[in-house]
Amino acid sequence: MTPDQLADERALLGELVGDRPAAWDVAGELPLDLLRTLGAKGILCAEVPASHGGLGAGSRANGELTAYAGSLCSSLRSIMTSQGIAASTIQRFGDREQRKRYLAELTTGRLAAVGFSEPGAGSDLAAMRTRLLPSGDDFVLDGQKMWVTGARYADLLLVLARYGDDAAAVVVPADAPGVRIEPIADPMGCRAAGHSQVRLDQVRIPASAVLGGGGQSLALLFTTALSYGRISVAWGCVGILRACLSTAAGHARSREQSGRPLADHQLVAGHLADLLVAERVSAQTCAEASRSWESASPDMVVAAVLAKHVSAGHAARGASTAVQILASAGAQDGHVVARAYRDAKLMEIIEGSNEICRLILSQHAVDSF
Repeated sequence: MTPDQLADERALLGELVGDRPAAWDVAGELPLDLLRTLGAKGILCAEVPASHGGLGAGSRANGELTAYAGSLCSSLRSIMTSQGIAASTIQRFGDREQRKRYLAELTTGRLAAVGFSEPGAGSDLAAMRTRLLPSGDDFVLDGQKMWVTGARYADLLLVLARYGDDAAAVVVPADAPGVRIEPIADPMGCRAAGHSQVRLDQVRIPASAVLGGGGQSLALLFTTALSYGRISVAWGCVGILRACLSTAAGHARSREQSGRPLADHQLVAGHLADLLVAERVSAQTCAEASRSWESASPDMVVAAVLAKHVSAGHAARGASTAVQILASAGAQDGHVVARAYRDAKLMEIIEGSNEICRLILSQHAVDSF
């Protein structure tokens, strides 16, 4: 994707989203027609190659597009992350026919959600209970997934399951018999992202829906998909920071206190400096993670964890700072910094909590230095 193409996609995204995210946040719902339009234009999974109907973006260009979406609406960015994880997993583990079929669907308006976490299994892979079992020429999927982003809007569910002693990623129609999607009421953040619990009760699927025939390492499946998600979330946090910085700086220029603009008061100026540092540092760690992803670097997994951990922490603290600068002006439900304050906190939890990220990074330090 060239810089001009990236600019065009950003302009289109901005035009389609406009000033509606506040209303979406309050209502807790994204317009389905918007999601299908963005999907059909390839924006929701921009790294899909042009040969499969995508935009063929690299990780860095897709990251900047994701950051822009995150600056507008974290709920929409969440859908981009889910669609991107699904597309990336299909591209990595699917056979030729599966890539041809499913990637074409994801770039023509069909929507996908990804089921990782379970009631007793988040980052603890050994606790995963969802099972894929042979049944004649078909398979049966049984289990439960929780906090599945975008499931409320999805046509397809990409589900990770145990398959004998190994694992499999399975593409399941959201309306298949035995699939029950239960939207989560009143989530704290990313309110319009369609988070849902997904119950899978003896869901029968054809062998053609099991990516690569199954039998992959659970750790490989999980880590590959999660690395894409962590990089995407990290870029989304850069977008949160950019929205907070722009809004806070604008307010500090125009709002006066004691006869001077807020920006002229040293304590407020210090807050703005902290926001700028947070945005720049986060963007640099994300750029490094994208470079590692594109080059298939051995350090890609750690680079993704670092980008997510750094960016999520900065976004949570930066959003709090922005609310402090705006004070009552930013305390209304739906306001950009009020949304950022709630959304950014969730970023410290999803795709590996702060604590899990620190454990991974500490182990890397022990092994490498």
